[in-house]
Amino acid sequence: MQFTLTSFYLASALFAGLTFQTVNALPTSLVTTPAQLTKWISTTNANLTFTGNPINTTKPLSKRQAQNVQVVYCDTKIGDSCGGNCVVYNGPNTCLDAPSTNCLMATADVGFCDRGGCGGSCNQFSSCGSTLNNGFCSTPGTASILVPFLP
Repeated sequence: MQFTLTSFYLASALFAGLTFQTVNALPTSLVTTPAQLTKWISTTNANLTFTGNPINTTKPLSKRQAQNVQVVYCDTKIGDSCGGNCVVYNGPNTCLDAPSTNCLMATADVGFCDRGGCGGSCNQFSSCGSTLNNGFCSTPGTASILVPFLP
């Protein structure tokens, strides 16, 4: 009986080892860190308009600021680059009016919609179909951007 039990455990372990599958990691997210966004702001030649709360780049973010989402959305996409006239938003959840937006980057998984008021057909930044340089996503036809609530 002891031999049978040992054989059963050995066979079970062998079977488990043969059927074990490796799970691949999820694809890297497009969400940009505040540091990456700040670096882009400091090195771009795009025309920037700032809205929402000021972006504090001289010291680490406080707990209140960590709830803000930063979004950059621009009207010009040339090749794999985004620029032209850009708006930089830093603030809490909202719906941004963003007509003529052709590309964007964000520090959270924002939604971008083809109608004003965050209506019509919307997609998520994390499921960007066409990525661009510096963490941007090509978003032609975007009219509004849904900024999520971050606890």
